[in-house]
Amino acid sequence: MPRIQFYYAPGAVSLASHILLREVGVEFEAIANTVEADRVTFTPNFHQINPKMRIPVLILDGETITETPAIITAISNLVPEMNLLGKTNMERFKAYEWMNWLSGTLQDRGIGCLVRPERFSDDTVAWEGIRAKGLETIKKCFGEIEERLKGIHAVGDEYTAVDPYLFVFYRWGNDMGLKMEEYVKYTALVENVVERSAVKVALEFENIGTTLCRGWVSKAE
Repeated sequence: MPRIQFYYAPGAVSLASHILLREVGVEFEAIANTVEADRVTFTPNFHQINPKMRIPVLILDGETITETPAIITAISNLVPEMNLLGKTNMERFKAYEWMNWLSGTLQDRGIGCLVRPERFSDDTVAWEGIRAKGLETIKKCFGEIEERLKGIHAVGDEYTAVDPYLFVFYRWGNDMGLKMEEYVKYTALVENVVERSAVKVALEFENIGTTLCRGWVSKAE
């Protein structure tokens, strides 16, 4: 196995990748960053590790990988026999469809607009409208997730990397005060996810709860 370093922040989107690292059972060095509502504290020289100044970051034998879909792919490929991206080509296509949509739409256009409106406009007057649009996008995405789910797994009939990725956003929805339990199929998926030992280990390591992430949504993603 390669030498692995993993840069994360407790409760951030990096949680999905952290869970997968625990799932595949590899040894890795976990390097924490602090993310709070009004400030982000990175480890020293983090800008040299990732000039985009975002987490998570995965380093495999000195090669830096950023962006959650890419990191999830790298981790899944460490133990390909676990089929964490699906068992068939079509399931793998669907896994990437989910991950790219979660990253590009729910996280960036939804969460990003809600918590970081300054990324989208320098005009402070526009920020409230951007936040409102972000929340609208988030709710729409949660509705689409509920509609797309056919069972307790997002892809096929077995656990894949998409499931813990969805779990992260469910936690954030609770933090926003949304009534996540109204998304019955989504809730069932999350209830299944949190029973996995890898998830329990990751949550305990980050010192966070299963479905609530009180006080902030990450501004470093």
